Amino acid sequence: MERKYYFTFASENDDCGVLIYDRNTGALLKKLPFPGESKVGKVHHLELDEEALPGELLYQYYEGEKKCADPKGRGFFAAKKYGEVKGEEDIYTILKTPLFDWRGSLEPRIPYEDSLVYCLHVRGFTRHASSGVKTRGTFGGVVEKIPYLKELGVTTLEFQPIYEFNERPKGLRNYSSGPEESPRLNYWGYTKGFYYAPKADYAQKDAITECKEMIRALHENQMEIVMQFYFPEDFNPLQIPDILRFWVEEYRVDGFHLIGENLPADLLAQLPELADTKLWYYQMDTQRIYGKNVLPKRKTLGLMRDDFMYDVRRFLKGEEGMIPGIMYHLRAIPAAVGRIHYLSTYWGFTLMDMVSYDFKHNEANGEDNHDGTDYNCSWNCGEEGFSRKKKIQRLRIQQLKNALCLLLFAQSTPRIFMGDEFGNSQKGNNNPYCQDNEVTWLNWKNLEKYREIYSFFRQLMEFRTRNFVLHPAKETSMMDSISCGYPDYSYHGMTAWRPQMENYSRQLGVMYCGLYGEKRTHDFIYLGMNMHWESHSLALPRLPKGKRWVQLFSTSEEMTETECGQDMILIKPKTIAVFVSEDKENGKDLEALEDDNLS
Repeated sequence: MERKYYFTFASENDDCGVLIYDRNTGALLKKLPFPGESKVGKVHHLELDEEALPGELLYQYYEGEKKCADPKGRGFFAAKKYGEVKGEEDIYTILKTPLFDWRGSLEPRIPYEDSLVYCLHVRGFTRHASSGVKTRGTFGGVVEKIPYLKELGVTTLEFQPIYEFNERPKGLRNYSSGPEESPRLNYWGYTKGFYYAPKADYAQKDAITECKEMIRALHENQMEIVMQFYFPEDFNPLQIPDILRFWVEEYRVDGFHLIGENLPADLLAQLPELADTKLWYYQMDTQRIYGKNVLPKRKTLGLMRDDFMYDVRRFLKGEEGMIPGIMYHLRAIPAAVGRIHYLSTYWGFTLMDMVSYDFKHNEANGEDNHDGTDYNCSWNCGEEGFSRKKKIQRLRIQQLKNALCLLLFAQSTPRIFMGDEFGNSQKGNNNPYCQDNEVTWLNWKNLEKYREIYSFFRQLMEFRTRNFVLHPAKETSMMDSISCGYPDYSYHGMTAWRPQMENYSRQLGVMYCGLYGEKRTHDFIYLGMNMHWESHSLALPRLPKGKRWVQLFSTSEEMTETECGQDMILIKPKTIAVFVSEDKENGKDLEALEDDNLS
């Protein structure tokens, strides 16, 4: 079958056409004007047979004396290296895209309740020499880290923009202030991009093939890929459906996180081609999408909001009035959509910086520290930045453990930003959009330095996975719906079954009843939280005859004290303690308790 190439270019200038280059030498081979009769509205067309364009070729469009990259190009080649200032004349489109063998790999389609999302930047994830990969800062580097991600329990990778974008465009300043003449680097990629092509700088040679190889490897390891797409306000929203359809059909992408204001998320959610594709946005009108009181057979839509992050951070600091918010966040699961909760993301403080800095330190960005949010809800634990004091170091580790507990005991879908599982710091920079260096590159040496945090996260994740009640498919009812004598989920204070809701309260007990789950290690789990700077007592609910409470772990170095037999516990300041049930006579849960090993 004869293959044809179709070129389309929107321009009011009739002096326009296609420039064809030799990929190996860069020499201009042909200048092909668009025929006037092919114009439809403002769109020019040109059709050529494959035989007319043999060899390895690149192309650009021209418009008078100006050279233009194809905004819908499928693959790109840049004449300059990553980070160098580039104009449109420096960006070429690859004419022929390679065929690819998917080897029968299938999309995993993992339910929200069984997911752990890991957000990463392809370049920053493995660019540091300590990553130990052969192809640092590339799609291949991600593939090399798949065993690590699987060991961590990750099911879904969320990528910061991996479509092609000009990270340092000529003639365009990111911000108006700053001493440099050239534009700042856009390391993150939140700018208008070439939305139909993977980023060439994230590959060794062939971005199209290497990106597909990464996706295929993830699918073969039962892991999903969700792509972030940023669309600026001036972007035509009518083009978005075609872009997403392309990535689903050509790259088998599992989902998209839409970033931008007033995007047509409700319309996209109703496209038949995206029916099996996850779609994340900060708001979804499910009644408009599905109909009033109608639920989907399978949840694909997901809410991405910052409310969990801010409320939980404020609770960790010890602010007043946070108990009602924590009660909501720990069990909130919308009926028609997934809910992805997180404590850190690409902007703002990392988890380590959240417990190390009271103020942002963005001086390196060249904006006189005016950029980035001032609202971080952080606490430095007694000293700003790096500290040699053992007491402060210990308190920071304790607060990180508290944060991870709240992240993984919340029943909706947890999401973690790369490196937070082993204490990654950005030196207090909460807006490193222009930092392509050790500020944003993961230093994998911290995996050993903070092995305690990494191991704690892994064990918590395994504990969550083994106990279905910690990640149910739908929101708990807080009722005894199976007549076992206990509700599926309940709150407690100094008195069992009565949480302390006063504004000054900073402590809360939560009991998860595992009898409601198909899969469980423990029949009952109790989460005791105290974010005050003094010890506080909480009541443990009475268990069925023949069972007793045993402490699984405490985030402080001192184990939580038990008062009055099995009825009361005294929780240390800034501490979370977890208790589980065991059989008094034969220690039925003892083996499971040893497996958890979270002390």
